[in-house]
Amino acid sequence: MRIGIISDTHMPARGRKLPDALAQGLQGVDLILHAGDWTDPRVADELEKIAPVDGIAGNNDGAEIRIRFGTLKLLHLKGKKIGMIHGDGFRMSAERRAREAFRNVNPDLIIFGHSHVPYKEVLDGVLMFNPGSPTDKRRQPRYSYGILELNDVGLSVRHHFYTDKS
Repeated sequence: MRIGIISDTHMPARGRKLPDALAQGLQGVDLILHAGDWTDPRVADELEKIAPVDGIAGNNDGAEIRIRFGTLKLLHLKGKKIGMIHGDGFRMSAERRAREAFRNVNPDLIIFGHSHVPYKEVLDGVLMFNPGSPTDKRRQPRYSYGILELNDVGLSVRHHFYTDKS
């Protein structure tokens, strides 16, 4: 199973359409997971033209997105537990808030966003992954998203980077 992972699209403020590099990179995925801050429900509609979509809402998302996706999710895919949370809040980093939200669940992977900073690290046996942002790189040198490969043996996830947002 091949899964696209994105976060922090902030559309339409940070783009009127999905960047070509993102849309092309997601071709052939079985599922797309969005870790919040869509800001417009039409982002889900655009992504659904590529593959089925699931995700969670972020701190910049309105009621429609919150009702549709919720703010915390634990998915069971190919025998793996995948936690999803945006990671916004106070007094801790997005990564730490994400770990705390799932500390009693022991997931295989936690997907989070909020910081717009690509991140991948194994902490206490849990793979932590922030895809960065495909539309709002802030101080990062490149835009980014992730691809998760799930199979009977395990999982692997990697970032994909690009510089042109058109």
